[in-house]
Amino acid sequence: MPNNALLKIEPFRFEQGRFPVLVSFPHSSTALPPEIHARMTASGRAVPDTDWFLPRLYAFRDTFGFSEIEAQYSRYVIDPNRSTDGENLYPGRPTPLLCPVQCFDGSAIYKPGEAPGAEEIKTRAATYWKPYHAQIQQELHRLHQQHGLAVLLDLHSIRSQVPRLFDGTLPDINVGTNRDASCAPSLTAAIMDTLNAQSVCSHVLNGRFVGGYITRTHGKPDTGIHAVQIELSQVRYLNENTGQWDEGKARETQVVLRQIIKAVVDWVKARMNEQ
Repeated sequence: MPNNALLKIEPFRFEQGRFPVLVSFPHSSTALPPEIHARMTASGRAVPDTDWFLPRLYAFRDTFGFSEIEAQYSRYVIDPNRSTDGENLYPGRPTPLLCPVQCFDGSAIYKPGEAPGAEEIKTRAATYWKPYHAQIQQELHRLHQQHGLAVLLDLHSIRSQVPRLFDGTLPDINVGTNRDASCAPSLTAAIMDTLNAQSVCSHVLNGRFVGGYITRTHGKPDTGIHAVQIELSQVRYLNENTGQWDEGKARETQVVLRQIIKAVVDWVKARMNEQ
């Protein structure tokens, strides 16, 4: 079981940077408020669908001067990457709820009769979800005002095989741009050219993951604000059987991730020089 922090949880951790890129980690925390933890099953308390160690994997980002936001609560409290209106982001496929009641494998998160009702979900949205999105919007506006453009990188990871959610095995790197609606085509091309030039990680554009609520809502390329989701298969940096960090695989994957981030940085610099 992870070391869930059973304390008062702030909605997010935020650091303001100097370069017009905002990095978002919406699913990397395992923290659970005690009143929610007490109502959960053992499966729920283990928070197995966490984006494990993701800030550690992207530790090299510190050299670029990005702004950064990270949710400080588990996605089981409320999922920042889902809509508050209950929209299924992937019609025809199971999509985790705003306040999930099942783990990705279908096991129950809550004990019988303990799942949150409508009023509790509204309270969680006001306490955790809305502040996260308000900070994203505020920072993207600030970066755009200062630099003339802004890029949101929404970073995720998931097990390579989750039969309930998708068939087969995921590619290693899954780039989502809401089917080309959340960022400029030239930014997509810069990322995909980088991926096509390497042979370490398999990859796909707008495959099973085209971008969740964060990407789809905040990416507005016509206004100069661009959003990209990167969903990484956890087999690229973990032992998926034990959940442990694999230093060798992680180091190899970090080389590719750094190349992607560098391509984004170069694209932003080129666009700034054109202004």
